Amino acid sequence: MTKSNQKIVPHLWYDKEANEAAAFYASLFPDSTIMSNTELKETPSGDANLVTFELWQQKFMAINAGPYFKFNPSVSFMINFDPSRVEDASEKINDVWRKLSEGGTVLMPLYTYPFSERYGWIQDKYGLSWQLILTNPEGEERPEIMPSLMFVGDKCGKAEEAINFYLSVFKNAKQGHLARYPKGLEPDKEGTIMFSDFYIENQWFTAMDSAQDHHFNFNEAISFMVYCDTQEEIDYYWDKLSAVPESEQCGWLKDKYGVSWQIVPREMEEMMTNSTAEQIALVNEATLKMKKLDLGMLQKAYKGT
Repeated sequence: MTKSNQKIVPHLWYDKEANEAAAFYASLFPDSTIMSNTELKETPSGDANLVTFELWQQKFMAINAGPYFKFNPSVSFMINFDPSRVEDASEKINDVWRKLSEGGTVLMPLYTYPFSERYGWIQDKYGLSWQLILTNPEGEERPEIMPSLMFVGDKCGKAEEAINFYLSVFKNAKQGHLARYPKGLEPDKEGTIMFSDFYIENQWFTAMDSAQDHHFNFNEAISFMVYCDTQEEIDYYWDKLSAVPESEQCGWLKDKYGVSWQIVPREMEEMMTNSTAEQIALVNEATLKMKKLDLGMLQKAYKGT
């Protein structure tokens, strides 16, 4: 996967640490780089920085925009260390784990589990959660990084419904693995999703239910940007996904499961990076007045007309 064809891009909200965190993550994984850094003036959070970066050739964005949202493990990133593709995979998983552990919190120790010879779940020093797994090379190939959704609290038991919903909304979609909780693993309910992965817009995600006593749920700290080529496409995703009218702002929305998305024109990245400070300010000002983004109005703002 390359940045040119990635349609869904994870977006990470930081108070002030986006630049530092992006550089840290890029130092952990191969084929990683900081691509751009844009200053946004006079946003509702004050002046903000938007950082675009790639990890293992997968694109991410991060923003410094104030202490409004905190990461939690309802959204994490699963990192596949596949011995058939990653040289010295066992050493690499240990090395990345060690670096993520510095100032972090272990959620599940890096250890041998029934589903993997080596697996661990950790929250890093910035609060972002990672699941590291030594992949069985004989299984179906998956990308190195997969966003992972955990349905907890009042959303627990909705993972399968949510997967089917996303498969119906997005193109180039298919169901992958699906493992259900067996009887006897209370509080998790028999038949709910212990692990599943699914493919939308040529990208793999994972999902699971967890009935443990978690004191968190999905929030805006992690959202998923959907790049659209036309206004018609923006309208389509907005209409299909938006379920919480009060969350609609500047291209952001929340779906019926509480997951945050940003429906944005692909052109906007060009407008916000390879432009003059004045052009960036005009586009930003226009964006702040909108709920659903209007591509024509943004193009006019960019041209100063």
